[in-house]
Amino acid sequence: MRPIRARIDSAALRHNLGAARLRAPRSRICAVVKANAYGHGLARAARAFAAAEGLALIELEAALELRRTGERRPILLLQGFFSPEELEPIAAHGLTTVVHNPEQLAMLEEARLPGRIAVVAKLNTGMNRLGFPVEDLSGVLDRLRNCPGVGAVALMTHFADADGKRGVRWQLERFEAATTGVDLPRSLANSAALLRYPESHKDWVRPGIMLYGCSPFPDESAEALGLKPAMTLASELIAVRDLRPGDSVGYGGTYTASGPMRIGIVACGYADGYPRHAPTGTPILVCGRRTRTLGRVAMDVLFADLTGIPEAAVGSPATLWGEGLSADEVAASAGTVSYELLCALTPRVPVSETP
Repeated sequence: MRPIRARIDSAALRHNLGAARLRAPRSRICAVVKANAYGHGLARAARAFAAAEGLALIELEAALELRRTGERRPILLLQGFFSPEELEPIAAHGLTTVVHNPEQLAMLEEARLPGRIAVVAKLNTGMNRLGFPVEDLSGVLDRLRNCPGVGAVALMTHFADADGKRGVRWQLERFEAATTGVDLPRSLANSAALLRYPESHKDWVRPGIMLYGCSPFPDESAEALGLKPAMTLASELIAVRDLRPGDSVGYGGTYTASGPMRIGIVACGYADGYPRHAPTGTPILVCGRRTRTLGRVAMDVLFADLTGIPEAAVGSPATLWGEGLSADEVAASAGTVSYELLCALTPRVPVSETP
């Protein structure tokens, strides 16, 4: 059997949820489990996040699957619904939906539903992605209150730069100005805001990436934030080669040896979810020791520099990211973010769970 595998550490998931609780002790937690729980497995993550008061995701079918397996907590659909036909199962299964545009509002008004739907009205406070203009809030709330299919109503927005230099103050001020005098539950904070801006915590927080042991910040590591990696992607060397000066490796020969060296071929490639664009120098662990990748990532293999690791041989372990090597660091070297690495894990990679 091909040696690549992903291991999900459920204890780390629980630990990271606890870290979120410590940072926002007066808020309820809506754990974000979209995209198959960032590649960690929806059912597995839902179990690990049993202490969260609610769950949030994008995909209606995933929410319905959670209900079929007995999940009774609030489940928030972060982008709401995409057609009128989706409203009936949303109502029948007690899901909560975001409403962020006039078209969704009109669908709600026209629907004849088996029960009332809890709604979270989303405001655009500056990200300019989803949400009603702040100046439209009063009219939106009037329409929701008059809609027979709508039950409880809450408010939310999403921060554009909570992990960057602008922070959240500019959006928070817009939100607070627009909602003055409106007594409804509020949800504002993503992982970055939860960790750095306690004034944004409000009634509900919505941690995502931090729950999976990665940092939302380019300038602060997950370890420094007290987070533990939940996914470890590991494989083995399936060949070892000695290079002479001038030898190149892989497609395109993008790395050329300047002197004699040993390289290892690792059973992991972009068909497993490893980023094809990761350049020479991307960190990797071989035999638990830090080294670098070489050359171009192929569909099924990549190359590792074995300089200074004389014990490395066929069958030696290689860690692509996770325990001992942060996915954030690998992602930064590849010019992307850890979110993408975790979500890109492909179905051909076997996954095991550590309780």
